[in-house]
Amino acid sequence: MRRILFAGATGLVGREILRVLLADDTVDRVHVLARRPGPGAHPKLVWQVVDFAALPALPAMDEVYLALGTTIKAAGSQTAFRAVDLDANLAVARAALRAGARRLGLVSAMGADSRSRVFYNRVKGELEAAVAALGFDGVVIARPALLLGDRDALGQAKRPGERIGALLAGLLRPIIPADYRPIQACAVARALLAQVPRARGNSVMRSGAM
Repeated sequence: MRRILFAGATGLVGREILRVLLADDTVDRVHVLARRPGPGAHPKLVWQVVDFAALPALPAMDEVYLALGTTIKAAGSQTAFRAVDLDANLAVARAALRAGARRLGLVSAMGADSRSRVFYNRVKGELEAAVAALGFDGVVIARPALLLGDRDALGQAKRPGERIGALLAGLLRPIIPADYRPIQACAVARALLAQVPRARGNSVMRSGAM
């Protein structure tokens, strides 16, 4: 029976990861770390409110999933964005390793590159490189393109740019490379969850393969 540590359960992909994990008969417990209280009405679910800059010792775990993320607009600055997308995710990964986790799944983004001139892509790339170097038995990194899903259900603000992007992608789908077509959040979650439990070494799943 697998014991899962999870951070980022309230986002588009995170919500789908949590739903599938709770329905999985091979999962004994899902320990969610979050900045705010969340739902706890499930026998497998433990919801723990934490300060990601000062994480407590955690119970024994087998796997960890990282889906924490924000936008520069929502965060308010590049420094605040980096504190969530890089620092908080990396802190959870390190805490999971200390708790015995041997495999890690990370939700990143297409374009992630630690040498990119684009700040967003550079931070995503730095996180990928950092978690890959920690020493897990297996690391699976998912790089989705534009994410599609029900943001209203999450109480997230509508993003006009994403709606326009999805519309244009639908019209131009035949000529857009598979890796850059919009992808449903549930498809990303399913692909990551299928790979992590049997992962060996470090691997990257590009959007077109999910």
